[in-house]
Amino acid sequence: MTDILGTLKYAIPALVVFLTVYLVLKEFFAQEIKKRQINMLEEKHKVSLPLRMQAYERIILLLERISPRNLIIRVHDHKMSAAQFHGTLIRAIRDEFDHNLSQQLYVSSKAWEMVKNAKEEIISQINTSAGQLGEKATSTDLSKKILEVSTGKPATIKVIEFLKSEARKSFL
Repeated sequence: MTDILGTLKYAIPALVVFLTVYLVLKEFFAQEIKKRQINMLEEKHKVSLPLRMQAYERIILLLERISPRNLIIRVHDHKMSAAQFHGTLIRAIRDEFDHNLSQQLYVSSKAWEMVKNAKEEIISQINTSAGQLGEKATSTDLSKKILEVSTGKPATIKVIEFLKSEARKSFL
């Protein structure tokens, strides 16, 4: 009996010390894991934040470049027929869009859907305008018609405002 009491006299304090050390180490390692996760998130944000901001910039530039006024000014050639100019406008829009397809990775699905819809709306306006002209129409005639059809607030402006709002929420 005295042997058991002697053993318990040493075992109980050793067990208390062991449990204390175990709990302290467990908490320490949990804190270390949290610190590492926070550091990894910070590193990820250091890399992804500039990429995401650049994506918003590039999409806004895309929208500015395909807006009817800017597009006409950039690609107009008075020597073209309306049909040639129509093809050139559509090709320019699709090239701009295709060049920026990868940017959808960095913006919300809603924002990208709005960009696609704006592109399609502009193409539709150009097609409608081209369809209203005769075969002898010039690129200048088509330019005027497109600008008449695209009166009001262009679809690109609405999307740009949405993108700016989304970027502000994400980065500021």
